[in-house]
Amino acid sequence: MGRAFEYRKAAKMKRWGTMSKVFPKLGKIITMAAKAGSPDPDMNPRLRTAILTAKAQNMPKHNIEAAIKRASGKDAVDIKEIHYEAKGPYGTQFIIDCATDNGTRTVANVKAALVRNQAEMLTAGSLNFMFTRKSVFTFDKTDDMDIEELELELIDAGLEEIEEDVEPQENGEDKAIVRVYGDFASFGDLSKALEEMGIEVTKGEHQYIANMPIDLTDEQMEEVDVLIDRLEEDEDVQAVYTNIN
Repeated sequence: MGRAFEYRKAAKMKRWGTMSKVFPKLGKIITMAAKAGSPDPDMNPRLRTAILTAKAQNMPKHNIEAAIKRASGKDAVDIKEIHYEAKGPYGTQFIIDCATDNGTRTVANVKAALVRNQAEMLTAGSLNFMFTRKSVFTFDKTDDMDIEELELELIDAGLEEIEEDVEPQENGEDKAIVRVYGDFASFGDLSKALEEMGIEVTKGEHQYIANMPIDLTDEQMEEVDVLIDRLEEDEDVQAVYTNIN
């Protein structure tokens, strides 16, 4: 994997370390999930998965409850999902997933980050054929987990692909994880199937997957990572998806 992998790993660790930014982002996901369906996690698979993701990041219980309350009643806030598309240096493409209560502020901040790093906003829909939106779930791989058996169990729920990977930890060690991918519309079915199998999801979301990923050199990746960092630091940016391998 070489230096490129080590650099990306270090960059990820730096981004993951800012929990003061992570909790507000997770709170928005919970609020939107509660507003889109029932505030009762038992009746709302999307909310249930959002709560599991937040707990996996050690988000306090009172923060989770407050985020649910903000979906209705006197504490209600109007948070909208907005997606921006952009192109950057070396043929890179970006879909920037945002959740905001102030679209004017968000688009201004995103544009500023792009311009400072030799990137530019694209017209909405420009990257429709370059990315596919998928349901993606991540969970820890246990010693007794049979991946082939798991794959067979999840096919009826909409599984398209399953992969094993490692996730860097703060102590410098790697943790074995599993990711499962399904069609955008299969989110609820996959979430329910994993729950019924007793698998504790650490992250469940819709992701944009590049149809034609590209490779960058170590030096190019360092430059592009500066842009990704700047975008992810914004409180309204939930995720940044790229076509980088």
